[in-house]
Amino acid sequence: MKCLDLFLSSLNEGGNSNSELIIKPVSHQKEMLLSWGIQDLFEGNTLTKDLYKIQELIKKYDWESDIAPILHKNYYQTLVVTNTDKKIVWVNDGFKKMTGYDREFAIDKTPSFLQGRKTSEVVKKKIRENILANKPFKGTVINYRKDKMTYKCELKIFPLFSKTKATHFLALEREVV
Repeated sequence: MKCLDLFLSSLNEGGNSNSELIIKPVSHQKEMLLSWGIQDLFEGNTLTKDLYKIQELIKKYDWESDIAPILHKNYYQTLVVTNTDKKIVWVNDGFKKMTGYDREFAIDKTPSFLQGRKTSEVVKKKIRENILANKPFKGTVINYRKDKMTYKCELKIFPLFSKTKATHFLALEREVV
C-alpha cells in the first residue's frame, strides 16, 4: 500500500502562525506514490464513496469484474457507468465538478452530449470500436462543459462483465492539459 505521512504545523519554532505543510514519504515503502488527491483531505474520501457505490452496482448488475484495483491504480476525477446501449446509469460527484452537469441530467443520456465540433471523429470511432469489441480503451478527447467551454479529457474505459457477457462500461475520466 502506498502511503504518505503528512504533518501540518501551525506554529514554527519562532512562534508565529505561518502554516507549513511537510510531506515525507514513509522510508520503508518500496513502491513509489503514483498520485495523491489533496482534495480528499478536505472533502472526505472520494475513493471510499465511489467504492461504496460501485459495490452497490456490482450487486445490482451481478458483475464479476474486479473494479477496486482499477480505481486504486488510476487517478480520476469522474466516474461514469454506462450500459451496453451507451446510456449513463451512474456518475460520481466529480462529474458535476468537471462538466457542470448535474447527475440527474446525465442519467439515461449517452456521453455524446459532452461532445461537440472540436471532438475528434477518429477518437470517437476508436471508442465505439473498443466498446463493440468489449475491450478497454485509453485516449484523450475534447469535451464540452455545460457552459460550452472545452476541456481535454483523458478517458480510460473498462468493460464490466456478468457471468456471460459485458453488461456495462466504467469510464475513468480526468481533465488534462
